[in-house]
Amino acid sequence: VISLIFFLPLFATAQLQVAKIFSHNMILQRDQPVRIWGKTNPGKKVVVFFAHKRKAAVAGKDSAWTVVFNRQKATAEPQSIFITCGTEKIELKNILIGDLWLCIGQSNMEFPMQKEVHFRKEVAQANQPLLHFYNPSFAGRNIYAVAYSDSVISRLNKNDFYIGKWEACDSNTVKNMSAVAYYFAKKIIQSERIPVGLINLSIGGAPLETFISRTALQSNRQFREKLNGNWLMNDALPVWIRERGMQNVGGNKLLNEDSSGPAHAYKPGYAFENGIQAILSLPIKGTICYQGESNAQEAGRVKEYADLQQLLINDYRKLWKQPSMPFYWVQLSSIDSLHYKSQLWPQFRDEQRRLLSKTKYTGMAVCSDLGFKNDVHPTNKKEVGERLARWALYNDYKRKVIPSGPLPLSAKYVKGQVIISFQYVAEGLQTADKKPVRGFSADGKTETDAVVQNNSIIIEVKEKPLFVYYAWKPFTDANLVNSEQLPASTFKINVD
Repeated sequence: VISLIFFLPLFATAQLQVAKIFSHNMILQRDQPVRIWGKTNPGKKVVVFFAHKRKAAVAGKDSAWTVVFNRQKATAEPQSIFITCGTEKIELKNILIGDLWLCIGQSNMEFPMQKEVHFRKEVAQANQPLLHFYNPSFAGRNIYAVAYSDSVISRLNKNDFYIGKWEACDSNTVKNMSAVAYYFAKKIIQSERIPVGLINLSIGGAPLETFISRTALQSNRQFREKLNGNWLMNDALPVWIRERGMQNVGGNKLLNEDSSGPAHAYKPGYAFENGIQAILSLPIKGTICYQGESNAQEAGRVKEYADLQQLLINDYRKLWKQPSMPFYWVQLSSIDSLHYKSQLWPQFRDEQRRLLSKTKYTGMAVCSDLGFKNDVHPTNKKEVGERLARWALYNDYKRKVIPSGPLPLSAKYVKGQVIISFQYVAEGLQTADKKPVRGFSADGKTETDAVVQNNSIIIEVKEKPLFVYYAWKPFTDANLVNSEQLPASTFKINVD
């Protein structure tokens, strides 16, 4: 009977609407209540059919309606969501239940499959019926160093900033999907055999601040100054993103503007308010993040980064009411400073590493071995995505995998030697190229000899150094790995 009633599948009709995150091909989070919401005329009754159940709600004075269904187990069996309000109806087809991951960051997360080094081989395997993604375009995408056109300006609002729909993964749709996110999801699907959904809200060039709510920034004493005055003139924000923002919207007098300046994807809180906030009622499994290049060019921004990202993580967990929600990020890769302002990248990578000990249910994929000397966009995203997936498989799916390359635990001075011990050595420390160990230093400048001994690193010294450093160069050829060929993180640690 239902199939006869819904002869014409519709997304939205004259008055009845469903939130724009809902569309055909959507994946909903398993083992969590299923919340479906939208708008219609105040006082109107909305009836929703899903998973052989019927739920009803009456739209409030604000036109909003919401229904909640019981938790669902993962299933690859396509379902439909039927929504009626009087004679109006909506049908959403090919809905799966699985794990839903939010993907945020800048251009290395946005980096599409069609540019990835393995794409020609991978496209033959890209028909992945268990992988669906929401990969919207955003206003201003790929527009740099010029003023926004009127058509772009018109999209700088909550309804139009992100525009997209859910898609099932195949050889055509995969082309513009985040390569990092694709390989992350594929690895989980191969292991768990459950549907995986990706919500990709990454923005090329974006600072971390745009993905954080203004409420969180304002309530934090350390970061509230990021909201002071016009963001284009605010020295508490990265210089590079303000320069780009000025090129795009600095001279436009017709823009939506508030006390913190004109609308733009790089504005503090903007991606949050125009993308993330709208899906907070949608349970998710966790978040993956590849971001940092825009926050890594000035000492002040580098020193604060771990705390800033911790603020984001804590705020997301609070807003989603999921205190142990996993959050996994990519450590910046390597790049030379000759053609790129990467002088502070070693410090930045170390800040990212330090966050691991500050926040639970987190993980970091090291990719300094994958960097290009003169290109900020390394093309091997397969390794990056699969390294992120290791953390999820280890922490969330309880698989017996090694989640990371070596991470330093301590450095001790004993009778003329510095002995460095590590976590995640697997079956032993080694070097990626089978050559002597490279990358260690006692002063952060001059490389020193080091050897592997009993799963530790031994450095001979004439006197006790204050610190020991590893991979402390913007573009590093440091070669320490574990038996899984996973690289050690850049670090600077005290010598006890």
